[in-house]
Amino acid sequence: MAFILSNLLSSLDSSIGLLDSSSDLLEVLQALNVTNSTKGYGKSQKRTYDTVASLPTATSALRGSFATVETVGDWQAPEDTDNGLYLCNGSDWTLIQGLDSAGTPPPFQGSNYGYASGGTDGSSASNVIDKFPFAADFTGTATDVGDLIVGRYNVAGQSSSTHGYSSGGSSPTTSDVIDKFSFTTDGDATDVGNLTVARYKSAGQSSIGNGFGYTTASEGTPSVTFNVIDKFSFSTDGDATDVGDMSVHRSSAAGQSSTTHGYASGGNPGNSNVIDKFSFTTDGDATDVGDLSLGRQSLTGQSSTTHGYSSGGYTTGRIDIIDKFPFASDDNATDVGNLTAGKNANGGQSSTAHGYSSGGYGPALSNVIEKFPFASDDNATDAGDLSVARYSVAGQQY
Repeated sequence: MAFILSNLLSSLDSSIGLLDSSSDLLEVLQALNVTNSTKGYGKSQKRTYDTVASLPTATSALRGSFATVETVGDWQAPEDTDNGLYLCNGSDWTLIQGLDSAGTPPPFQGSNYGYASGGTDGSSASNVIDKFPFAADFTGTATDVGDLIVGRYNVAGQSSSTHGYSSGGSSPTTSDVIDKFSFTTDGDATDVGNLTVARYKSAGQSSIGNGFGYTTASEGTPSVTFNVIDKFSFSTDGDATDVGDMSVHRSSAAGQSSTTHGYASGGNPGNSNVIDKFSFTTDGDATDVGDLSLGRQSLTGQSSTTHGYSSGGYTTGRIDIIDKFPFASDDNATDVGNLTAGKNANGGQSSTAHGYSSGGYGPALSNVIEKFPFASDDNATDAGDLSVARYSVAGQQY
């Protein structure tokens, strides 16, 4: 039986104009292949736009092309019903498949560099911003790449996808400053806003997907602990707002971040074992969702995609414990390893593969950068040195 190929192709090509969200996969694939001689690797490659209005003008040249609409800066975008996969039929863009979520939430972990900002050597406040690579073979010394606007210690650290932030701290007067520095260009930090109240010994959390940094579990002058959860924007420089309360007043806690929630673990007074959790998508109070294996203060936090980690700290002596708790369920932490030595007031950084602890005190002033794996429960190993020994630093990652 003979058939005219040009008629078949024409018939398939005309079917593009009939495709919509009710079309089955075979129809979509046929349309894709017949209108694209590169079989899906050329003009039909997925391109992403933040609104339907920003899609290119539908023309015959784009017939058979696919594009995805997702709101940039808010990966969930629950209010945007236009999010989805679109096909160009030559005269318009047709929604083929709506998306429950506009994309995968950006991770908290860095893949390039860790940063340690601020701190003290015990006699003066540091303004140093240190940078070290997450490369597996790094065993060297971090590089001093810039300065905070003023030297201070007991600072909280936050990370967006483009900048590191340091909030609060002591210099030795208590500070309310939020300053930021670029990840892509080495240089000094700039003052971009203020916390709702001057504070130090704070924990920092970051929601890259929703575009906010948080400062929690703080202390003020004179020695007053706060339960305030402060929130500030990554996209617009400005002051923080009070969006909720921790379950208990405390300072000197560790901060951790999943894609959906912030956590604060441990703290003072009382060498707390509390693990608090609060939502990134809805402003509100934190809830107590578990306990550390050992209550302690002046510890630091790290985060994998699935677990939060609390390392080091102080009780009646300096602690070397690495605790781990799940993000998927509210539960207690378990002891999964040890730092190279007991230490407190260390800074925390997180790569995609490892948690890092930088500086601290114990048994003496430390310049050590050490790391432990996320893939398996294990002890930390010495991975390098800060440019200058100090403690009470803030940690960031890119």
